Amino acid sequence: MGIQNFSQLLIFGSFIGLVGWTIINQVGRTQLKVKSREDWLLDSTGLTIQGILIPLLQATLVYWLYQYLLPTQQGYLKVSLVPAFTISFVLVDYLYYWNHRLLHTKLLWKVHQVHHTVTQMDVLGTSRNTLWTSLLIVYLWIHTLFLYLLADPTGYLLGVSLTSALDLWRHSSLIIPESSWFYQFLSSWLILPQDHAWHHCREVHNYNYGANLKIWDKLYGTYYESKNLPSIIGIPSSLNLFQKLLFPF
Repeated sequence: MGIQNFSQLLIFGSFIGLVGWTIINQVGRTQLKVKSREDWLLDSTGLTIQGILIPLLQATLVYWLYQYLLPTQQGYLKVSLVPAFTISFVLVDYLYYWNHRLLHTKLLWKVHQVHHTVTQMDVLGTSRNTLWTSLLIVYLWIHTLFLYLLADPTGYLLGVSLTSALDLWRHSSLIIPESSWFYQFLSSWLILPQDHAWHHCREVHNYNYGANLKIWDKLYGTYYESKNLPSIIGIPSSLNLFQKLLFPF
């Protein structure tokens, strides 16, 4: 199996597995039942954009842009598997941390607020955004750049697929019990669903910006930790459905 096929399988398998768990789990089924038609439309639109449109843009327009701007640099970076994975999973994670913080500034919050209208941690709401917000997220540009520059993108693709799978899990309600060894192993360094739930809560949403690693939030004083889950998820918005899809246009 090629690495590209494996990467796609990891992401798709994670999504199907989390949706399946949501359907089997009683709390998850209840969450699905109370989702409004507007929520279903926003979430399905966001997943379609992130899962289909963005990869197409990366493979065509953005890739062509780098071919035009850097015509002699294609395959220039000779990096082995582990360093390439580290670039993707750690370095790009650092860039995303600051990208995410920028989306929470006064300048861009009105665009990003749509993502925070989810009222429950739900894998289907992972990509809820306006139709064009993905253009402001670093992944579209930086992933394509490194895939263009790397002579062997295998390790980088592994990092991309793992980050995407963790993103789906982080937005789900699949919580690891604190008593488990798995929690003890992951909780000190990886952003877990319970960490990201606090990012989506009404009171402390300006914390826990990281995607993969907790180190960036801890380093810059934006990490919020609690043994409890927030009581209220989501931030009220006065935007109607049309505005949530196209805001501010």
